[in-house]
Amino acid sequence: MLTKLDYTVLPNLIQEVLQQLPDDFKLAINKPTGRFFYDAWEIKDEFKDSALDRILKTLSEPIGEARLINLLPGQCYQSHSDLDDRYHLNLSGDDCFLIDIDSRSLHELVRDGHWYIMNAGPRHSAANFEQVCRTQLVVRKLLTLNELVNPVKIKLTAVRLDNNDARFFFDQSISVWLNQATKNGLITDFNYTPAAVTFTIERVAIDDLKTILYPEFEMEIL
Repeated sequence: MLTKLDYTVLPNLIQEVLQQLPDDFKLAINKPTGRFFYDAWEIKDEFKDSALDRILKTLSEPIGEARLINLLPGQCYQSHSDLDDRYHLNLSGDDCFLIDIDSRSLHELVRDGHWYIMNAGPRHSAANFEQVCRTQLVVRKLLTLNELVNPVKIKLTAVRLDNNDARFFFDQSISVWLNQATKNGLITDFNYTPAAVTFTIERVAIDDLKTILYPEFEMEIL
């Protein structure tokens, strides 16, 4: 689930960030320049030339949304999966783990100044077993705009569910499938709104998608 990268961050930059941490549970430090999942994001004006700005530049490639995420002692996340993979930099906290729920395995978050890439497709959570706050810098990896041979535009809508339940059930199967289908070149042009998601899919993959849809979701071919 986690793979160490060659990108590293100097300890003094991490320490500078830790001395100025905001109280926000999740704080976005950059902003979109175009399509949310596909176009590079740029640093917000208030963080330009800061330690956070310099840390992000160590990735040396276009990136998506970057957020500081705090996890309090004894907390964990609800089970979910993500369409897009994530870069992780552990700023603070030991005895903190990503949990691969599908494989029933723990992956330690190490404070070693290295960026890690996370396969965010499997259902997962995170847990902080420490007595201090765990802070991660988490960055979305941009999706690839795949070229499809026989493209079909799809719309998925939740029925009889509020937004929170819809997101939970979506992440239990559809996000898992979308993550791998994107990597396999079967999906492109994904868009999200609170009411529905749309994307373009290879026609041959439609039946495969139907097999993992919960009855709480309706699929429409546009």
